[in-house]
Amino acid sequence: MDMGLKDRLALVTGASRGIGAATAIALAAKGAHVILTARTAAGLEQVEEAIFAAGGSATIAPLDLAQSDSIAKLATAVGERWNALDVMVLNAGTLGSLAAVPAIDPKEFAQVLTLNVSAPLAMIQAFDPMLRRSATGARVIGVTSSVGRTPRAYWGAYGASKAAFETLLESYGDEMAEIGRVRVAVLDPGATRTAMRARAYPGEDPASVKPPETVAARIAQLAVDGFEANYRERVAA
Repeated sequence: MDMGLKDRLALVTGASRGIGAATAIALAAKGAHVILTARTAAGLEQVEEAIFAAGGSATIAPLDLAQSDSIAKLATAVGERWNALDVMVLNAGTLGSLAAVPAIDPKEFAQVLTLNVSAPLAMIQAFDPMLRRSATGARVIGVTSSVGRTPRAYWGAYGASKAAFETLLESYGDEMAEIGRVRVAVLDPGATRTAMRARAYPGEDPASVKPPETVAARIAQLAVDGFEANYRERVAA
């Protein structure tokens, strides 16, 4: 087994299913102790069991990322047990409704921005001290979408949130490149077999797109190999 993350601590948001769950399992398979976060405790427990069954180690932390105080509490709890955070995968996100820009519901748009932009910002702010203490140089990997860079009809709300998400991450990456060893990557998974994808493309055959494990394997390898500041990649089919 490739144990390139042995004795490292990783944290994955949205880890109860899809890309987040597969990424947590992949990081654990490379030796990391993985903190799993999501709203659904039952889903996290299933992922934790899969990690344990494969000989890995994990800790579940059910929480609602839309509540900023819960993120601060998580960072405090993690900091009391561990000194540093080596890998943080910002994967959690919400699609919202696909709608023409004039028809975007302001309340729902605010919810999309909260989970897709404000929550990752709060995660970076809360865990920045632990990331800076990584002895090997921390890796922060944000999962994005092509609509954050290439606008598409009816995807305005989600695309705007991902554009803001990428700007925040890459600004943080520029800052860290000058003063520390934290490095930031933005990864576009492309078409992937997830619940969000099924909602956006209800008529699509799930077997026609790649499984989350393909994306997870790439994220885990990036965590092992490292990358230059503000690395960008799209995972091929």
